[in-house]
Amino acid sequence: MELTGRQRKIAFVVIVVALAALGFYLVDPAADGASRPGRHSAAPAASPAAPSVTPSATPAASTSPAAGQAANIYRWLPFTPAGLTSAASVVTRFADAYGTFSYTQSGRAYLDSLRPLVSGQLGEQIEAAYVTPGVAAARSKLKQVSTGSSAINSLRAFGPSSLTFVVTVTEHIAQTSGSSVQTAQYAVTVTGGGSSWQVTSVELAQEGNS
Repeated sequence: MELTGRQRKIAFVVIVVALAALGFYLVDPAADGASRPGRHSAAPAASPAAPSVTPSATPAASTSPAAGQAANIYRWLPFTPAGLTSAASVVTRFADAYGTFSYTQSGRAYLDSLRPLVSGQLGEQIEAAYVTPGVAAARSKLKQVSTGSSAINSLRAFGPSSLTFVVTVTEHIAQTSGSSVQTAQYAVTVTGGGSSWQVTSVELAQEGNS
């Protein structure tokens, strides 16, 4: 029997609605959360004695994650928790060594503790700054000996192979005029990946690496 124009329109609407419902069921995470990679459904397995659900019945939604459950942000970042920990360790060791020095040290001797942690280019820049005539003369005159300590304040920026941390470096300085404590915040960038990182840039936090 040939359908009238009105009947064809009604049939078309019914088909569209049915397809939309099927599409929603296929893509809705709540409807098939247990079968998607990375999902953890808390819904228990159906009991053998439970009544079967007919195709026309509305499918039961999987139990949603507990309220307040933290998202695994590392799924969206270009590094792993282990990689981040390794990079942070390099930054802390660098910052501690950066703030540790003695007036008896040459530029090369000061750099020795930093050399395993920094790129060659950055090492040259640090050594040159350490032996700057005015700075070196003041250090020697006051017989300054500093012990450095550090604390990471935040992760400022990251890319596929670089991380920039904001770090507070504290210098506990003993000198002829007495003891003092000086603090400064630096933006320290490390490049690499996995368990292999090296410091490639260090600047005062308010000046660079933003």
